[in-house]
Amino acid sequence: MHPKQSALEKRLRAMLDELDNYLEDTYGEYFDLHPNRLARGEASSTLYDGLFSASLKFTMGYGTDSGRGYSVVIDISTLDSIDRKTRTEIDETAAEKLSQLLPRHFPERDLRLAREGHYYKIIGDFSLGDV
Repeated sequence: MHPKQSALEKRLRAMLDELDNYLEDTYGEYFDLHPNRLARGEASSTLYDGLFSASLKFTMGYGTDSGRGYSVVIDISTLDSIDRKTRTEIDETAAEKLSQLLPRHFPERDLRLAREGHYYKIIGDFSLGDV
């Protein structure tokens, strides 16, 4: 992987860690943690502990209105049933927070959040400059 791509992904991960912590603070008491999941703060990454796991998956965006970008994935590690209304609220809260975090973590880039069906995607300038 190119060093500039690695640096970009490291900044994206830091932003997602902040989002994950926000979701844990806001909704962490709503559901019981999956019995096979480490408690918040017990793993080396927010990906592997606590109720929430925020991640991104790059998509070329073929057949979408917004094109290429990073699909936002919010996993909830619980055996509890999550009704559609609550899940929608969590997703919308995450999107609102991400919209606030993007300009703070990437002030030099034109990045924004777009809605694609039932999910959100970060789109905009992911260029690496002259490589």
